[in-house]
Amino acid sequence: MAESIIEVQNLIKTFGEVEAVKDISFSVERGERFAFLGPNGAGKSTTIKMLTTLLSPTAGTLRIDGHDPVADPAAVRKSFGIVFQDPSLDDDLTAWENMEFHGVLYGMPTATRRSRIEELLRFVELDDRKNSLVKEFSGGMKRRLEIARGLLHHPKIIFLDEPTLGLDPQTRNHMWQYLEKLNSDEGVTVFFTTHYMDEADRVAERIAVIDHGKIIATGSGAQLKQQTGTHSLEEAFLALTGREIREESAQNRMQAVHRARSR
Repeated sequence: MAESIIEVQNLIKTFGEVEAVKDISFSVERGERFAFLGPNGAGKSTTIKMLTTLLSPTAGTLRIDGHDPVADPAAVRKSFGIVFQDPSLDDDLTAWENMEFHGVLYGMPTATRRSRIEELLRFVELDDRKNSLVKEFSGGMKRRLEIARGLLHHPKIIFLDEPTLGLDPQTRNHMWQYLEKLNSDEGVTVFFTTHYMDEADRVAERIAVIDHGKIIATGSGAQLKQQTGTHSLEEAFLALTGREIREESAQNRMQAVHRARSR
């Protein structure tokens, strides 16, 4: 039986009176490519923030590589790298300086850190731009640098929150080639969210769909299509979650409630 590197049991997160994540349970196997899909405001980013120590659960239990993010956040942070949905690089530093700063924060020895930076910049094909300021980079180059930075400390898991948002198809394709090679060569677990159903269907070995804070389906792309009687993952996703447009996150809904009460 495969070993779980991520275990989630009865996880709940509330913001005031708004319940963003409603008693969800799932696990991710070590070395698995796992997609976490849902409409806007479904609870995806809130769940990732709890998994990565940025939010504390209201209730339930989490284990990341055997560690509790609440009780032992330092150990959990050493086990994962993350590429956020929003850019998080320092545009006024070079590619090398962004990597170096990250490695220092993780306490990596100088020789090990610099060797790893060289290796990863070659891996994402940015070694010839290592001394260029990040402000000069395209969106695709920045994403590749963020992936390299997230892998610097040899994490066992890489979390990717919509990593290809706004990228052209060529850059998206290259990025997934890097990540799939990393997964196959080093066994790094890949946990990602995306609104591009084609890449979820192609990359993920297993998919969980969350909507209104609850996990409503889990399985491979083929299993979800079979379950819904559809021919594409996008059609399956719409069959599961509906066709209405979603805009607000739980945090935004909570803020709206507070504004209404203060009037």
